[in-house]
Amino acid sequence: MKMNAPRGTNDILPPLSLKWQYIEEAAKDIMARYNYQEIRTPIFEYTELFLRSIGETTDVVEKEMYTFADKGGRSITLRPEGTAGIVRAYLENKLYGQMQPVKLFYIGPMFRYERPQAGRFRQFHQLGVEVFGSNDPALDAEVITLGVNYLKELGLENLDIYINSIGCPECRQEYFKDLQEYFNQDRQDLCEDCQSRIDRNPMRVLDCKVDNSKEIVRNAPSILDYLCPGCQEHFASVREYLSVLGLEYTIDARMVRGLDYYTNTVFEIKYSGLGAQDTILAGGRYNGLAEEIGGKSIPGVGFAAGMERLLLTLEKEGLELPDSSELDIFMVTIGAEARKEGLRYLYQFRNKGYKAEFDYLERSIKSQLKAADRLRARYVIILGENELAQGKALVRNMETGKQQEIALEKILEEDYRKE
Repeated sequence: MKMNAPRGTNDILPPLSLKWQYIEEAAKDIMARYNYQEIRTPIFEYTELFLRSIGETTDVVEKEMYTFADKGGRSITLRPEGTAGIVRAYLENKLYGQMQPVKLFYIGPMFRYERPQAGRFRQFHQLGVEVFGSNDPALDAEVITLGVNYLKELGLENLDIYINSIGCPECRQEYFKDLQEYFNQDRQDLCEDCQSRIDRNPMRVLDCKVDNSKEIVRNAPSILDYLCPGCQEHFASVREYLSVLGLEYTIDARMVRGLDYYTNTVFEIKYSGLGAQDTILAGGRYNGLAEEIGGKSIPGVGFAAGMERLLLTLEKEGLELPDSSELDIFMVTIGAEARKEGLRYLYQFRNKGYKAEFDYLERSIKSQLKAADRLRARYVIILGENELAQGKALVRNMETGKQQEIALEKILEEDYRKE
């Protein structure tokens, strides 16, 4: 029987995997400059963690989670997002006992059962940041700025920043009542999912993607008219810090994000060239999440970016990522004794830090040179029985075609990275 990868998953093969490595390393570099440290959490958690954190009225929980019973009968879910597990790890490992704020980043696979489409898979990958222990609006601005600067360092320029404040539980009480009253006026014109959410969490209706509901949502009351003084002040400070940092942004009063744990600041960074699914990095503040999953009150803020969507965006922009697949050296050998000696030099070159390769198929010299060309080797070192007897090797610059003899005792002293 022919075996294929499950629908909504894909194999990441060379040379594409080199592009993945590049954007991951670029992320790690900027995270270090902003003083974020990497955290790695399990790819599955107890289901209750996601039910309590993400929200039972979200599409993720209602339709998209991969949930199963393990052999002990416990309900387990493959992580659909990164934040909940990292909050759990922060609490369980008592990171609140360290110097605050704790600034973390992660890179890894997530799982959601949804219709596969461009840039969206059932196993997908995210990189993101989470900051715990401070409610300072300057951190909201830092997280947004970090996301923008990371994307710009990859070469993206056509970015639009959208921000909003969705307040706190206190100032949302009156808003929920008015929102329910507004949506009930047109209840029958809303999609079935939205009708079921009006009574449970009317803010989820604002996130509806169904065309018939969008016009109704567009005219809904604005959360910005209901913010309490503390939330108003926080949002004003975030905007002020963004201006100080030179970031232009648009306020989108209908933005709520797709997960229930957000409070106060939410934001999205969009790239217009992607069409309807144009958000490439998004996040916000989640000050009540730690309490929701049974911990103490710990403020938090963060973002996540889908790596598949990010690579698609770079492709749409026409950006070529640096290619690190070239070899420094390809060893061409002729004859059994030269082969042994060439293998010995190969490992010495590698130990000196060179990217070096060898012919393991015992091909002709012509075929070995073709292989070196396909592998984009900068230099070829040719060692045959005659060269071995004379204590020399032929070194060829594959770009210029220039070839010279070099004594074997000096072969390791040459610089094979120079142009």
